[in-house]
Amino acid sequence: MANDYYGTLGVRRDASQDEIKKAYRRLARELHPDVNPDPATQERFKEITQAYEVLSDPNKRQMYDLGADPFGGAGAGAGAGGFGAGFPFSDIMDAFFGAAGGGQRGPRSRARRGRNATIRVELDLKETAFGTTRELVVDTAVLCEVCSGAGTAPGTHPDTCDMCSGRGEISQVTRSFLGQVMTSRPCPQCGGFGSIIRHPCQECSGDGRVRTRRTIKVRIPAGVEDGTHIQLAGEGEVGPGGGPPGDLFLEIVERPHEIFERRGDDLHCTVQIPMTAAALGTILTVETLDGAEEIDVRPGTQSGQVISMFGRGVQRLNESGRGDLLIHVNVETPNKLEPAQEELLRELAKLRGEERPPGKFAPGQQGFFSRLRDAFNGR
Repeated sequence: MANDYYGTLGVRRDASQDEIKKAYRRLARELHPDVNPDPATQERFKEITQAYEVLSDPNKRQMYDLGADPFGGAGAGAGAGGFGAGFPFSDIMDAFFGAAGGGQRGPRSRARRGRNATIRVELDLKETAFGTTRELVVDTAVLCEVCSGAGTAPGTHPDTCDMCSGRGEISQVTRSFLGQVMTSRPCPQCGGFGSIIRHPCQECSGDGRVRTRRTIKVRIPAGVEDGTHIQLAGEGEVGPGGGPPGDLFLEIVERPHEIFERRGDDLHCTVQIPMTAAALGTILTVETLDGAEEIDVRPGTQSGQVISMFGRGVQRLNESGRGDLLIHVNVETPNKLEPAQEELLRELAKLRGEERPPGKFAPGQQGFFSRLRDAFNGR
C-alpha cells in the first residue's frame, strides 16, 4: 500500500469507528493550520485528514483493506489552500465543535419525542382550597397497536434506501478557495432516515401513532390558585415513529366565589351589620369554607374594622397550615326612620350630648376650607 492510514492515525487495523474518530479529533486539534502554521505541520494535517476520510467511510475502508488506495497514492489531488483533495469539511467541524458543528451524522431515527399539551381545568374555590380529583377527557396521539410504532404494515420492514445505501446522507464534492471540499446533506429520497417504508401501516399511515380520546384521573393538590400549572410527565401525545410521549400541563382556572375574594392563602369577605348591633355588640353566623360558624362582634365596632378567623382560609400549597378568613365590617346607617324610631334616636343623642356634634377630623384628612385653599394654590 502506498499509504499506511492506520499508522497515520495511530490506531489498530481492527479499530472501531469511535476509536478512529477520537484519534482524528485529537490529531486535528494539534495539527490544524490555525494552530501550527508551519509547512511541515500543514502537510501532516493533510495526511491525517486523508486517512480519516478513507477509514471513516465503510466502503473506502473495505477497499483499502483489500489493497486498493481510494486516493491512488499519497497526496493525490492536493488543491490550493493545502488541505488535500476531497477532505470531509463536516468532519473537521465535528472535530472542533462536536456534532453541533457539522450536524448529525448518519441516518436519523424516525422516533421523535411527542409534543407537550396544555388543557384548562376550571375549579371552584373549595376545590382549589382543599384539592380534588378529576377525570379528564384528552384528545391525543397514542401508540399504534397494529405496528407498535414502526409505521410498517404487518409482516413488512423498511427497505434500505438505494440512493444513500442506508447512510441517510449523500456527499457532494465542490471546489472552493480551500480546494475540493466534501459536504454532506440529508438524502432527498429517504429524508435522512436511511430507509424507506414502502408498505406503510394502514392504521396509522406510517406515522406510528393514531389519534384517540382517552380518560385520565388526576389529583389536584390543595392550595392551587388561578394560573397554576401542573405538569403530568409522559401524559402528552406519543411522538412520530412511536417516540416517547411529551408532557401534559394542566392550567388551573379558579371560578369567582359569590362571597369570598381570595388573596394568596387568605380569604376576604364583607358583612353588613346595623348600627345598633355595632354599638351594642352581637353574635353573627357567617359562612366559611368549613361551614357556618359564629363570630363575636364586640360593642363599639366601627365600619371598616376587620375581624379575623385564623386558619379558615386556603390550604397552603405543598405546606402545612392554612391562611385566614378576614371579615370586613360595614356598619349600615338607616336612611328611613319611623316616627317612634326617630324619637328614640333623638333621645339617645340628647342623652349622649350629640345633638349638635362639633365633628372630628381624623389625622391626615383635610377640611373643606383646607381643600379649597389647596385648589386655589394649585396643589
